[in-house]
Amino acid sequence: MYRTHYSSQITEELNGKKVKVAGWVNEVKDLGGIKFVWVKDREGIVQVTAPKKKVSPELFKLIPKLNTEDVIAVEGTVNFTPKAKLGFEILPDRIEVLSKAKTPLPLDPTGKVKAELDTRLDNRFMDLRKPEVMAIFKIRASAFRAVREFFHSEWFIEIHTPKIIATATEGGTELFPMKYFEKDAFLAQSPQLYKQMMMASGLDRVYEIAPIFRAEEHNTTRHLNEAWSIDAEMAFIESEEEVMALLERLIKHTVKYVIEHNEKELQILDFELEEPKLPFRRISYTKALEILADLGKEIPWGEDIDTEGEKMLGNYIKENYNEDLYFLYQYPSEAKPFYIMKYDEKPEISRSFDLEYRGVEITSGGQREHRVDVLVEQIREKGLNPANFEFYLKAFRYGMPPHGGFGLGAERLIKQMLNLGNIREVILFPRDRKRLTP
Repeated sequence: MYRTHYSSQITEELNGKKVKVAGWVNEVKDLGGIKFVWVKDREGIVQVTAPKKKVSPELFKLIPKLNTEDVIAVEGTVNFTPKAKLGFEILPDRIEVLSKAKTPLPLDPTGKVKAELDTRLDNRFMDLRKPEVMAIFKIRASAFRAVREFFHSEWFIEIHTPKIIATATEGGTELFPMKYFEKDAFLAQSPQLYKQMMMASGLDRVYEIAPIFRAEEHNTTRHLNEAWSIDAEMAFIESEEEVMALLERLIKHTVKYVIEHNEKELQILDFELEEPKLPFRRISYTKALEILADLGKEIPWGEDIDTEGEKMLGNYIKENYNEDLYFLYQYPSEAKPFYIMKYDEKPEISRSFDLEYRGVEITSGGQREHRVDVLVEQIREKGLNPANFEFYLKAFRYGMPPHGGFGLGAERLIKQMLNLGNIREVILFPRDRKRLTP
């Protein structure tokens, strides 16, 4: 093997012992009688020190010929010394060039020469060699692991629903159509209908982490056309408050996990992440409109709170309560999908909520309508044909418990958690209106 240790695995216990490291050339320095090469891997950098008197002539001649981003493997002896930049060095016995990097490079992996986001995304393989970019995706991996651990601890079962579907989940035209042999089909907007069907199966607490596809013609810093959604559904609830309580525990657990397991990455990003306090503030839709009116923004009751309004509310909550996360709930029924339950005493208000993180919506959820006759009527109210949803409605005809759930945007969560400016920073290969490759 070319590698026995990553850079971060070299500890003082290895002092004087042989190791193999491998990675990309980060820097080469020639001081005449001694030559240096710094090799980077996903965990950091290793200094290789080659004194002329202690290495072979062939190896000594090789080092100055190395170019930045060449791929090399080094075998040598670990030497812990305060003279080394990183506290230790490797005295090489052998250096093997595994791959040469073409010059000039498409971008500067050190970040000293700034590159536009499009250039970075066009060369994502090299963009990831920058420590701050690598750090984002290590944090993303930790967040996904934390989510799975949380759901497991809460007795949820992971499911996987189809991504090729026959009918729109929520109606509307924001769908990617496709041909499925002789039939028309779509890429799934959401696992919503399928996870609700599970509530009638006995698998009454389920979650899914999977891609969703939305043909929204947005070109913003917070929209993607292919994104990852963290979906959950739970049965035998009495109100949407139980779903909100689950969600806020999930967010707290995930943020805490990142703080505890990604200290190095947060330092690289020079970002201090704070663990949120429970419970998150609850603000009714009506109250939110009143706050915005006081701030000089009038939104008629029943209309959606736009991006500007969300930002204003986020700033208001931060300035007045020093909180980043809060719920907006009790939205107008007309603004929500057909499957959301209405209040019996006030049918114009729904048992729905959004979770906002620094003024950006990251989650939508609520209690679902489980009474099949009411559900059919609500489908009709949205101008949809119940016959197109018979596969879904069938599950409600044979014993469906009260239930609710949410869909959490993974990229939005991580973007807002790290307070980044563009959602494309937190997904490897973004799909948006203009980008289909790489």
